[in-house]
Amino acid sequence: MTHPTVMQRTREPAPSGSHPPGGVEISADTTAKLDRYLDLLAKWNRTYNLTAIRERSRMLTHHVHDALAVLPYLPQTASLRLLDVGTGGGVPGIPLAIARPQWRIVLLDANHKKVAFLTQAAIELRLSNVQPVASRVEDYVCDAPFDIVISRAFSDLRSFAQLSSRLVAPGGQLVAMKGALPQGEIDALPPDITVVATPSLRVPGLDAERHLVVMQPGAASSQ
Repeated sequence: MTHPTVMQRTREPAPSGSHPPGGVEISADTTAKLDRYLDLLAKWNRTYNLTAIRERSRMLTHHVHDALAVLPYLPQTASLRLLDVGTGGGVPGIPLAIARPQWRIVLLDANHKKVAFLTQAAIELRLSNVQPVASRVEDYVCDAPFDIVISRAFSDLRSFAQLSSRLVAPGGQLVAMKGALPQGEIDALPPDITVVATPSLRVPGLDAERHLVVMQPGAASSQ
């Protein structure tokens, strides 16, 4: 399988079986930290039911690779504020935080047990750029708006946009990770939300449709 190359090739070879999506720059140290994250996710999942996926190999493809596949479509800036809404076990936020340690990432989830895992994972992985928060998105008060507000399997597009647009900085974007392109959900978006891109993703080891829906809130919706 071939993948579109948007970023530079990997600087160091990743361990066998852990190769990231094509076009994503990743070092051996980053790969080792991603593997450690999977170890923690598998361990805590036995008690806290963080994900329905039990096999570690499928966690790699369905969580880590799926998260990293969005990187070429996010702003390629050294400094970026990102909010992961309904992060669950930390996807896509923790893999993104590991791959981009200069970004500031807030992991938002209403489930306190999941946030307990995220807090411990951030400590053990030494992710000083991560802040887990236990809150519903409609109740969350941020100290500054975000360049990117992203979600995976959080809600339909209309609900995501209506709940999250106030948290997006001027010029920022809402990004929804989806399977098949949800044309019906796109058609149901409010008029102040503009869809700017719907790229198809190629995720190594994942034989399923994956799309991003990238949206721009209108001026009235930006915080």
